[in-house]
Amino acid sequence: QVQLVESGGSLVQPGGSLRLSCAASGISINTYIMTWYRRAPGKQRELVASITSGGSTNYLNSVRGRFTISRDNAMNTVYLQMNSLKPEDSAVYYCCAMRSLASTYWGQGTQVTISS
Repeated sequence: QVQLVESGGSLVQPGGSLRLSCAASGISINTYIMTWYRRAPGKQRELVASITSGGSTNYLNSVRGRFTISRDNAMNTVYLQMNSLKPEDSAVYYCCAMRSLASTYWGQGTQVTISS
């Protein structure tokens, strides 16, 4: 059984930092493209960051330079370091592992709230 478990979401003040983690079981993430998505209330889901098995990364324009995605294949975990957080970063953040349409898995999400 495949599981992706996100953690690290919290309430922080603007300008603060958080590190989200996504621990995988049942798959080896080193063969998957790992991505972080987010969905804010009333908005569409958006892809925040992705990292390939080779380590290539891609970011949503609004988070580039503030967020960093990384992966630890030995720990089977992917991370999202988020710095200089803004209120508009508030959302539920989801981890996704994708290798094909038949091999796509989602976590349950973790809430990130940026507010003073």
